[in-house]
Amino acid sequence: MLTRAVRPAFKAGQAAAVLRPAVTATPIVSSANYATLREIEQRLKSIRNIEKITRTMKIVASTKLTRAQRAMTSSRAYGSTSNTVFEEAETAPIDVEGGKKTLLVVCSSDKGLCGGIHSGVTRGVRRLMNDTPGDYNLVVIGEKSKAQLSRSNPKDMVLSFAGIGKDVPTFTDAQAIADQISLLPGDYSSVKIMYNKFINAQSYEATVVEAFSEEAIAASPNFAAFEIDDEVLANLREYSLANALYWALAEGHACEQSARRNAMDNASKNAGDMITRFQILFNRTRQAVITNELVDIVTGANASEG
Repeated sequence: MLTRAVRPAFKAGQAAAVLRPAVTATPIVSSANYATLREIEQRLKSIRNIEKITRTMKIVASTKLTRAQRAMTSSRAYGSTSNTVFEEAETAPIDVEGGKKTLLVVCSSDKGLCGGIHSGVTRGVRRLMNDTPGDYNLVVIGEKSKAQLSRSNPKDMVLSFAGIGKDVPTFTDAQAIADQISLLPGDYSSVKIMYNKFINAQSYEATVVEAFSEEAIAASPNFAAFEIDDEVLANLREYSLANALYWALAEGHACEQSARRNAMDNASKNAGDMITRFQILFNRTRQAVITNELVDIVTGANASEG
C-alpha cells in the first residue's frame, strides 16, 4: 500500500506519463506543416516567374505582330500581281500525267510557343494528300513542320529549309528558296504551297495556293496576249514562284506572331488563376500552422500547471 505522502507524487507521475506522448508528438506535425508551407511558397515563386516571362513574351509578340502585318500587306501586292496575270491569261493546273509528281511546299518556322499553328499546317498537308491521292514530294520550310512530317512522310521529303522566320521574311529569302526548288531534278506537273492564311488577329487557316508550272503557263488560253518569249518562260515561272512564296511566308509569319501573342496571353491568365488558388492555399496552411502552434503552447501550459 502507498502512504498518503506518496499518493500525490504517484498521481502526478501518471499524469505526466499520459501527457508526455502528446507533447513529444506535436513537433513532428509542426515540421510537416512547415515543409508544406515552404513547398507552396516555392511553387508560388515559380508560377510568378512564369507569369513574368509569358507577359514579356506577349509584349514582344505584339510588337513583332505590327511589323509582320506591315510586311504582310506589302507582300500581298506581289502575290496579287501574279494572280492578276494568271487570271487574265486563264491559267489552270494541267492534269497529272504518268510519271510526273506534285510538289508541295510547306511553310512553317523554327519557333514554337505559338499554339497549334504548325500542327494546323501539318494536318492540312495530310488532309490534302488523303483527299487528293497522288505522288507527292515535299519541300518543308521550318523545323517544326519538318519534325512532324518526318514521322509520317519521311520518304516524300526532298528538300528542307531552316532559319526562315527568325525575322520578318523578305523577298530575298523567298527568291533563294525558289532558286533551290528550281534546281530539283524532279519533273513536276503541279507546284502547291501550303501556308497559314491570316484572317484576323484571332484566327487563321491552312490554305493552298497554286504555283503554276511552265507547261501550265504556256498552255494558258490568253497567254499570247502578254507577248512573252518562250526563252523567258522559265524566268517568269521562277519569279511567280518567288512571289507566291514571299506572300505565303509573310502571311505565315503574321499568323505565327498573332498565335504566339494569344498563347502567351492565355498562359498569363492561367498563371494568374494558379497564383490566386495557391495564395489562398498558402494563407490557409499558414493559418493552420499558427493554430497548431497555439494549441501546442496552451497544451504545454496546461501540462506545466498540472
